[in-house]
Amino acid sequence: MEMVSAFKVSPSDDEERPGAYAGFPYDRDLVRRFRDRFPRARWRAREERWFVPGTTAAQRLDAWIAQELETLDRHADAKGRDAYIFEPLESPYLTVAGDLQVRTPYSRTIVEALRSIPWAHWNPEKRVWRVPFRSYEDLKARWPEIEEAARRNEPEARKKRREEQKAQASEEAGLIQAERRRRRYPVPRDDLPPLGVPLATVNWGVVVFDAIDMDPLDPPPAGLYPHMQSDVTRYVWAHWRMPGLEEIYRAMPPHGEEGQGIEPARGWWWPSREELQDRARKLREMDRAQRSRQITRKASAEL
Repeated sequence: MEMVSAFKVSPSDDEERPGAYAGFPYDRDLVRRFRDRFPRARWRAREERWFVPGTTAAQRLDAWIAQELETLDRHADAKGRDAYIFEPLESPYLTVAGDLQVRTPYSRTIVEALRSIPWAHWNPEKRVWRVPFRSYEDLKARWPEIEEAARRNEPEARKKRREEQKAQASEEAGLIQAERRRRRYPVPRDDLPPLGVPLATVNWGVVVFDAIDMDPLDPPPAGLYPHMQSDVTRYVWAHWRMPGLEEIYRAMPPHGEEGQGIEPARGWWWPSREELQDRARKLREMDRAQRSRQITRKASAEL
């Protein structure tokens, strides 16, 4: 009786377009067979039912449902219930009544897993997934994935992850700022950059290298400089500063080398025109901000 009541057919009240509505639990194979039998059927999201056009739509749907029910194992739900009693799933996310009811925090992983289970369907009124006992073995196979995703999406678990991510981001930002204040950059000792000219870098954008320390470098924070290979002895520290606007305006890469891009394990390259323009724009913004602060301080002092 549970499976029979899951199929519902009701005639359409649209006089201009006769037809009937069909509702049944979601199952991929069942939907495929339904679309093969009723190619003109369309899903009505507002009614959450299928609409089949035609004056004989209700009769044709009743005949199709009767055929589908005949192919079902009449004892499948009883077998599934026996399987549950023999090896039950115990979880705060699972309730057992006339069928199996799954209520979890929202997770796309859970939705996809439950959609893959035959006859499982969403009950929008109770906001619960309902799974007939005939699909118990399929549910049990997917349950570890479902339960793990549910625990991962509990409000407290999400809050804890956000706090951990925030702390990690803050720590990483602190490491980056500390390293930036040291004004150093690892370059390969066998491919040193030219000094005194604007060059592009992976981490700090367009800068000017003024000096190179040929002593072995102390290992930088892991992962901070992605162009470095595992052999840190190949690299030395190049000391950099921010270029001035005049240096940016005069910058002209050697012929044929503009915007060559990052070479493996090199980490510096001749900047493209776009990179030079972006650095010049940021320098002008910094200059305007500095002048504005000076004017504000002067006005405050006069008061």
